[in-house]
Amino acid sequence: MTDLLVQYTPFLIAAFLLNISPGPDMAYIVGQTAVHGRKIGLFSTFGVVSGAFVHVLAAALGLSAILATSALAFAIVKWVGVAYLVWLGIGALRASFARKSSGGGDGETPPEITISTRPMTAFQAWRQGVMIDVLNPKVAIFFMAFLPQFVDPAQGDGALQFLVLGSMVNLIGLLVESTIVLMVAAAAMRIKARKGRKAQKMQALGVWLQRALGTMFIALGARLALSQQ
Repeated sequence: MTDLLVQYTPFLIAAFLLNISPGPDMAYIVGQTAVHGRKIGLFSTFGVVSGAFVHVLAAALGLSAILATSALAFAIVKWVGVAYLVWLGIGALRASFARKSSGGGDGETPPEITISTRPMTAFQAWRQGVMIDVLNPKVAIFFMAFLPQFVDPAQGDGALQFLVLGSMVNLIGLLVESTIVLMVAAAAMRIKARKGRKAQKMQALGVWLQRALGTMFIALGARLALSQQ
């Protein structure tokens, strides 16, 4: 037992530090939570973790080596991911500009702002998180670079160890990101609870949060586009 703790403590510390460091996944789930609330934030987190597990499984089976060695495969996955992120960003920006008039047109009642005509469902949030992670080839290369350092041939099947270690990274990520979602959601609820006579300001804040989310998606797409193999 002591030997196991000594062997895996550096791995657990490294995995924790990697998961708490700011990055695209964290920015994504924070944005989703701020705009859509706790439930969507949590399902977005589940989606990101599910997508990361796909990369872990592919790496354990040796499939991720294709992305690491083939410039064409890397480019195809990368540019599909870029297109998907930009598409999400444009969709969020368009939704933020959706408006419908309210009141009698007396010039005194401001128009009602509709942040989204189609509220996001839990499944859509999960699917979006999966796609964002699966279509990022840098995630696959990260697992291939990070996990082999902790695989010990003397402990048995390397692929099985890879799968276990990758699952542990994802589990830690799930715990860390879920905690962040709950914190962001709690802060958002406190802000909404104070709205009172500031309903219009809260609507405007929601619109700007939606626009920030759309801009973030496009920025993540640009970041992925500039990445190298």
